[in-house]
Amino acid sequence: MPRIDARANNELRPTTITRGISPYAEGSCIIQVGNTKVHCTASVEDRVPPFLKGQGKGWLTAEYAMLPRATHTRSNRDTAKPNGRSVEIQRLIGRSLRSAIDLTALGERTITLDCDVLQADGGTRTASITGAFVALYEAIQWMRNKEMLKESPIIEWVAAVSVGIVDDEGRLDLAYEEDSRAEVDMNVVMTASGKFIEVQGTAEGLPFERARLDALLDLGQHGIAQLNALQREALKDTPLKKPEWHQDK
Repeated sequence: MPRIDARANNELRPTTITRGISPYAEGSCIIQVGNTKVHCTASVEDRVPPFLKGQGKGWLTAEYAMLPRATHTRSNRDTAKPNGRSVEIQRLIGRSLRSAIDLTALGERTITLDCDVLQADGGTRTASITGAFVALYEAIQWMRNKEMLKESPIIEWVAAVSVGIVDDEGRLDLAYEEDSRAEVDMNVVMTASGKFIEVQGTAEGLPFERARLDALLDLGQHGIAQLNALQREALKDTPLKKPEWHQDK
């Protein structure tokens, strides 16, 4: 059965990454994936949580929120206490991006990644991870320009995408209409070198075979390679203090 937006099953939604959105943040971007839009910022502070004081090691954490009218109906702001879904997603973002960076090389500093969903049409958590990496990379380059770091502590490029089985077909990058009726729903977080950081997969109906799992993971890797290319394109003109392009591992 054709997809609602006429995409091929292995095709991403139109995706753009616009950098430099927040002039006061050390790193920022808006990532738009189809009709999903997420504003991502990276903030650098010369402090670490109490459990890391005196260890010469930095920290990276994340916060995630959805604006009240990011969806068709208004949701309450997470002003007093984040809801369970937001907490789960911000922990996922933090885990994913900590895998991208050598925290020891960061020094005793904290980088906070804030991901705010402006508009939601499926895949907000995966878009947040992909966009947050861009904001993180920009913040690291800002630190290098300020001579706070001699070399980049980034060890991997990280992106994320959703995959699933809809109408008994494996599909990449589900919009809400597909996600809401998927037989299998999965989020895949990977490095550009092909290593898995996290896989979240659920059979919404009948159990699925190992062969279908392998096919979905291959589909996810295919999509993440394209997202990595978009990240590199967005970051190719990041200003550096050194004249040569720094090749991260």
